[in-house]
Amino acid sequence: AMTVTYTAQVANARFCSFSKLLLLWKGSIYKLLYKEFLAFFFLFMALSVTYRFVLMEHQKRYFESVAIYCNHYANLIPMSFVLGFYVTLVVTRWWNQYTNIPMPDRLMCVLSGNVHGADERGRLLRRTLMRYASLSSLLILRSVSTAVFKRFPTMDHVVEAGFMTREERKKYESLHSRYNKYWVPCIWFTSLAARARKEGRIKDDHALKLLMEELNTFRGCCGMLFHYDWISIPLVYTQVVTIAVYSFFLACLIGRQFLDPAQGYPGHDLDFYIPVFTLLQFFFYAGWLKV
Repeated sequence: AMTVTYTAQVANARFCSFSKLLLLWKGSIYKLLYKEFLAFFFLFMALSVTYRFVLMEHQKRYFESVAIYCNHYANLIPMSFVLGFYVTLVVTRWWNQYTNIPMPDRLMCVLSGNVHGADERGRLLRRTLMRYASLSSLLILRSVSTAVFKRFPTMDHVVEAGFMTREERKKYESLHSRYNKYWVPCIWFTSLAARARKEGRIKDDHALKLLMEELNTFRGCCGMLFHYDWISIPLVYTQVVTIAVYSFFLACLIGRQFLDPAQGYPGHDLDFYIPVFTLLQFFFYAGWLKV
């Protein structure tokens, strides 16, 4: 939902141009929320019908007291405060994860400009160095992306696709670690780059330094993806936000009922049957949580 592109539809500021966005279904709040919205609406109406047509007079008076109590204390739940910080944190993490997806372009430019040799050996060196970098990013993306994992479910698939040779796989698997070994191909990269410097394929130390800096930036992006996958938003925070939203709307099911105007309760002099603004509130807050 967060990667649905709609820029072209609002590229020009015309009259009501933004209203077109409200009719989009793919990635929309309507698609995400309609089941919960309908469930909340039908529960509210079921309670309303029960209050109006099922309860006896003394039961109605008790229900009205409970409704006023629920409405008072529901408003004490700091919804905007709790949800605002949470959604800000989530969106910041999401964008940072996107910016840390390792892109090979800069590394490829440095490689092609600084690892020389028009012969087969030089070409193979450049290709192998780039293959090691790509292998490192593939190993990390397999662990954080279901789409990549479906494409490469086992190390056999990685070997068959040409990212790793069988000999390299033996070396890779001989190193035992509980965690993702995405950094191993980076070590192979540095060893091969040092060999290329000795052979004179990399002309000077400045060029080697530039190559290593670019590799470290690339590896840093892989490392950040690993850490974002490993360390989630604290479960306590997620639970607090979820409980706050659900408890607020459970209280609203009773607290926002339209009470009998004849009883003269403050703020209950109208009877609209359908709670338009409570439904809008549900739409906004529950939609915010869905982010």
